[in-house]
Amino acid sequence: MQSRLGALEEGKEPVTASRISQSRPFPLRLLKFFLLFLIFGISASIVSIIMVRRFGINTVPLLVQSSTFRPCFEQSGSIESWIRPPSNLLHTMNDSELFWKASFVPRIKSYPFKRTPKIAFMFLTKGPLPFAPLWEKFFKGHEGLYSIYVHSLPSYTSDFPPSSIFYRRQIPSQVAEWGKMSMCDGERRLLANALLDMSNEWFILLSESCIPLQNFSIVYRYISRSWYSFMGAVDEPGPYGRGRYNEHMAPEVNLSDWRKGPQWFEINRELAVRIVEDSTYYPKFKEFCTPHACYVDEHYFQTMLTINTPHLLANRSLTYVDWSRGGAHPATFGKDDIKEEFFKKILEEQTCLYNNQPSSLCFLFARKFAPNALGPLLAIASKVLRI
Repeated sequence: MQSRLGALEEGKEPVTASRISQSRPFPLRLLKFFLLFLIFGISASIVSIIMVRRFGINTVPLLVQSSTFRPCFEQSGSIESWIRPPSNLLHTMNDSELFWKASFVPRIKSYPFKRTPKIAFMFLTKGPLPFAPLWEKFFKGHEGLYSIYVHSLPSYTSDFPPSSIFYRRQIPSQVAEWGKMSMCDGERRLLANALLDMSNEWFILLSESCIPLQNFSIVYRYISRSWYSFMGAVDEPGPYGRGRYNEHMAPEVNLSDWRKGPQWFEINRELAVRIVEDSTYYPKFKEFCTPHACYVDEHYFQTMLTINTPHLLANRSLTYVDWSRGGAHPATFGKDDIKEEFFKKILEEQTCLYNNQPSSLCFLFARKFAPNALGPLLAIASKVLRI
């Protein structure tokens, strides 16, 4: 007997039936432990249920309530979760998901919260923003009245410092080719991302070669007080207007509906939603308006909005472009063009209608400017552009 006990103390495994019978107390003690644990767990659950039902006290262990725990469907205690703009623009939604989410429109027009309408400045670019320093001066001091979105080539990575207004303002992008539907896709992508911010009321499309012609206060006042959205849409005869129409676009688009205008627009939230949600005209333009017979960025939005909401369009753009030199592209202005006389022509020698009344203030932005124009522009910004 002593030899067997000695063998057990030394850790040797018994091999006889009598040794096996002496090892039975260990699993019995283990069984008792599990039984006690089960009784304790059941008792704790019963107490927890009684406390919650009678007193509303949550007795869930603190470990479960820690900040690392997140329910599958997080319930919001306020409206903030619905109206808060995305903290990170680099989401993982594809275009279909993005457009679907962006097309949500409240049926009740009044807002149940304090809303300060903002202007979304949307930059459709290939890469860098050479006039970022000028735009920094333009936006300075007007935080809370604007949002910025940048759609560049997917291969481009910006290097703006954290202090810049352009820091982390790039949205998920795809290649946008001139004259093709992918260009309009990029514009719709910008609009959709900007629509996710409920405070954005007006939407301005700009390029990397655009500059402001007025200070922010004038721009905000001009756009926010306008009865109309600014989308150039004219019925232009000849080969570069009606001549680009394809009869296969009927009946959705007829020749009498066909419009042409600049790519660069300034529109309100209602029209932005119409552009993003469109599935009626998009297939027609994608199939039958292709280079070199047709350039979709000059016709798609212009024609669609003329068909659906002609009463909301001013039929002009707020972005100055010089086509007087001819060719497929407008004039590009370099450092030698940046003179006071140049801007006097744009800012003073113009006539247009603003809210159905004659006005000399017709343009708020201008393009195309070469990167070497930045220095001279910064030099005259305060005097000429009042920035």
